[in-house]
Amino acid sequence: MRRFVTVVTGLPRSGTSLAMQMLRAGGIPLLADERRAPDADNPRGYFEYEPVRRLARDAGWMAEAVGRAVKVVAPLARHLPPGFEYRVLLVRRDLAEVIASQERMLARRGEPNAGGLAPERLAAVLAAQLAETAAFFARSAGVRTLPLEHAALLRDPAAAAAAIDAFLGGGLDRAAMCAVVEPALHRERR
Repeated sequence: MRRFVTVVTGLPRSGTSLAMQMLRAGGIPLLADERRAPDADNPRGYFEYEPVRRLARDAGWMAEAVGRAVKVVAPLARHLPPGFEYRVLLVRRDLAEVIASQERMLARRGEPNAGGLAPERLAAVLAAQLAETAAFFARSAGVRTLPLEHAALLRDPAAAAAAIDAFLGGGLDRAAMCAVVEPALHRERR
């Protein structure tokens, strides 16, 4: 049994749900409640766990995540409590694609874009969030990080699956991990 928490993190719309699908297919149990149903924006699901939203105030559930994978959006990742070992998959995606995907999702839902920020300003805010998250991981004891580029994951899922498998200690079903990667779902391209 893996005695660490596998954390999948990144910005919203960066490919974290795909990484969670790969982990599940590979044999890692997920800590997810499926409250947020699949939809047109994530037809295979979101793989979220509701208590993660309250991570800054309550991390009492973290012991449940040991040996499993949990998705934590980048802005909340700095609230991961000490006392656990973490293996973090940090998914990065071209910020223009993230913004376009987010705008399309919000438009479909009839919601305003991210506070009305211009795309250039929003990109700067998102880049700062990622930098803060990476800095937090770098200075935190018990945290190991594997950066994953969304485009590379889609282009060469076998290499991504091999890197993830090695990072998490081996024994994952790499072929099953590759089988869930569906490049056609990459709709916002730069």
